[in-house]
Amino acid sequence: MKKALFATLAASIAGVTSASAWADDAPAPAPDKSGYTLLNPTPEDKLRSLCADRPTKSNGPCTVDAGHWQLESDVYNITQQTTGDVTQTVQLFTNPTLKLGVTNTLDLEMNIAPYEEVSTRDSATGVTSTASGAGDLFLRAKWNLLGDDGGAIAVALFPYLKLPTAGRVIGNGAVEEGLIVPIAFNLPSNFQLTIDPEADALADAQGPGRHLNLTTPLSLSYGLTKTITVFAELWGDENFDPAGNVFQASADLAAAWIPAKAPNFQLDGGVNIGLNRATPGVQGYVGITRRF
Repeated sequence: MKKALFATLAASIAGVTSASAWADDAPAPAPDKSGYTLLNPTPEDKLRSLCADRPTKSNGPCTVDAGHWQLESDVYNITQQTTGDVTQTVQLFTNPTLKLGVTNTLDLEMNIAPYEEVSTRDSATGVTSTASGAGDLFLRAKWNLLGDDGGAIAVALFPYLKLPTAGRVIGNGAVEEGLIVPIAFNLPSNFQLTIDPEADALADAQGPGRHLNLTTPLSLSYGLTKTITVFAELWGDENFDPAGNVFQASADLAAAWIPAKAPNFQLDGGVNIGLNRATPGVQGYVGITRRF
């Protein structure tokens, strides 16, 4: 177990959020925004910098300001994996996450891909099969414990529940849950380091049991300009299924742009390269974030 945990930790880096929400080297004391709620929204002039759980695979500790909505979505996402003679291609045609700021440090979130397409081709037989439909529904809540409005460190608790709304080929038909603990460190010169450990309770591939899945990303982002942030990551995941442990790892690169004249909008994209045979060989995506 210790060896597996160490391998997962050593193999990860996952991008944080968008353009440096805590990037000041010497930030001013955080304002008192505790009085703002869903029914008493945060004024526009007191909103924190736009911060999203994209691009890349990891999540940041930042939450959406009280009384505001935020939409984050892939516009298009494609993943391809080849094992022997079989190549599987998964395409997402949008993958929206809708967030609602409830208090200054708590938001509620819902995610579902309205249409996925899974295509499997066996080059030995020339046979291709395709399945399509909606994905699973994810319900999440993010509670920031520290650093939502500035500071050297930011920490949050991020539990989720997955409901099996996808068809059998796309999903596994099981209710699953997990906990993510995003931790971000502001570094000098517009760098930010994030650790994003995650523990999941997943359904066994065979039988009615459940098992542990661990993801422990590390990520480094850099504010290239005032509007562009770039990300480099290593990502790793260890699945302790009784049918056989599976370890995945990838090297990920991404960039995000928040226009100077549109501070509530972000355009991003990235590519993830698998580092072992168990990991999809390549994944590419483009996406957007919009705060309301």
